Amino acid sequence: MSDTVLIEISAGIALLTLNRPEKLNALNYELIDRLLALLDRIEIDETVQAVILTGAGDRAFSAGGDIHEFSGSVAKGVNAATRDFVRRGQQLTHRLEAFPKPVIAAVNGLAYGGGCEVTEAVHLAIASERARFAKPEIKLAMPTFGGTQRLPRLAGRKRALELLLTGDAFSPQRALDMGLVNAVVPHEQLIASARALAGRTIRHSPLATAAIITAVTRGLNMAIGEGLLCESEQFARMVPSHDLKEGLAAWKERREPRYAGR
Repeated sequence: MSDTVLIEISAGIALLTLNRPEKLNALNYELIDRLLALLDRIEIDETVQAVILTGAGDRAFSAGGDIHEFSGSVAKGVNAATRDFVRRGQQLTHRLEAFPKPVIAAVNGLAYGGGCEVTEAVHLAIASERARFAKPEIKLAMPTFGGTQRLPRLAGRKRALELLLTGDAFSPQRALDMGLVNAVVPHEQLIASARALAGRTIRHSPLATAAIITAVTRGLNMAIGEGLLCESEQFARMVPSHDLKEGLAAWKERREPRYAGR
């Protein structure tokens, strides 16, 4: 059996590839668990400073949850369906959203359902001109992995509800206009563009990167006063660090900083 998620590490970037192309990279339980385990490994690997997530094959980033597998959980009742499917999927999207290293989705094809929710959760996203997005859970009479919460925060209430309540597919240009992705690029340039974006993030202090991700992720769910307090706490964590001292010294000396991640 092949790995459901492939990993390749190069130049400080981990490329994770959802690897069920024959199933349009549907998020079955084995794939989600494998991806969570790889994120645990990457978090403590000091040689990795950013992550790119993409899909195998030419058709899909991910077509969403594995409905055949999920149907079996539904047949077992509420507790099994909630535990096996929804909580597992929500754990994945929350993990991606709060991950302390930049995670970039390189959306190479269909990003439907859970695939769209993964795109919503990651920090940055680039879409191929061949990408296609949709929120089709309504057609199955359910919400799933956090899309009812994240998409309105990204796109606004009415635009999100249109997509959530119709299930209609939408283009990468509309995803760009809504703030779901950062850029749309020619298909053959997708991974190179994602690597270039990752490279623009990893030149900075990994401690500062993690602090900013934490402040943004937590602050979005707070009132502005609480969010500013969160930002202040992250700043305080940086004050005694080598990286802040190095950043200040490099600025004064008009040279490139040499961050150590401590």
